[in-house]
Amino acid sequence: MTALDATQGTIGEGLVGKPPEDERGTSLWQGAFRRLRRNPSAIVGAGIVGALVLVAVFAPLLAPYAPASSEWIDQVTPSAVPGPSPGHPLGLDSFGSDMLTQLLFGARQTLVIGIVSTMIGLLGGAVLGVLAGGLGGWWDTGVMRLVDILLSIPSLLLAVSIAAVLGRNPWAIMIAIGAAQVPIFARLLRGSMLGQRGQDYVLASTSLGLRQRRIVMSHVLPNSLGPVIVQATLVLATATIEVAALSYLGLGQPDPAVAEWGRMLVKAQDRLQSDPRLAVLPGLCIAVTALGFTLFGEALREALDPKSRR
Repeated sequence: MTALDATQGTIGEGLVGKPPEDERGTSLWQGAFRRLRRNPSAIVGAGIVGALVLVAVFAPLLAPYAPASSEWIDQVTPSAVPGPSPGHPLGLDSFGSDMLTQLLFGARQTLVIGIVSTMIGLLGGAVLGVLAGGLGGWWDTGVMRLVDILLSIPSLLLAVSIAAVLGRNPWAIMIAIGAAQVPIFARLLRGSMLGQRGQDYVLASTSLGLRQRRIVMSHVLPNSLGPVIVQATLVLATATIEVAALSYLGLGQPDPAVAEWGRMLVKAQDRLQSDPRLAVLPGLCIAVTALGFTLFGEALREALDPKSRR
């Protein structure tokens, strides 16, 4: 073997050798997870969301007292509420309950309402989106006209109207917030499915004689769920804010024994001048929670979007 042949062999081995790790074939979600690990926003958002979940799950162990305990009501006066003390790191609220305990249990209530309302909106939107994007024809026309009507109503106004009709209870809040998100999920899933229906694998499946229902449910729908899942994480952020808004308007949790951040804001408005921490602390919890879901949702959107990949 000549030196030229050896050199060509070495070059050939380098060209067909093992590709770099970043260039190997990976699935969509594997690549997205790899990019999320390198994104500081995703790490911060996931940290906030993870902390919220841990606080909500272990609230009975973390809270120093029982929720909505009013055994210190005698320390509350019409003009002042006791502030931080050795037994109460964040002070008391206007009902004589420990503020830290109320905030910890409020995380559980907020997380449950946010997740359930998002699932209601996601399932309702998925049904309409599959009918419009999967079947097409007059199904598409009818569903999209309904979605346009719902989108013409501001989401908060729609949620307030539904909550007012259903009454003051936790399920009314969940259904109201979820129903306001249905048209958003429906339009997003419909657009994603229409984009997938033009792909080559759909044409190949049709040529093989597969039924349209099987193609839609087994191939088109699973490949269209990426943007919908990203939207669900962003909706969790808006659901947290809308829960507080409904509580502020008097349509939230009516039971004062249930800790909920929005209700804490409502009860604190009478003492904004004398004890602003009563409103600042739950407001800060709502803002940080919404920020965590927003950061993680935006990072997930960038990781799944080929045009935004870095």
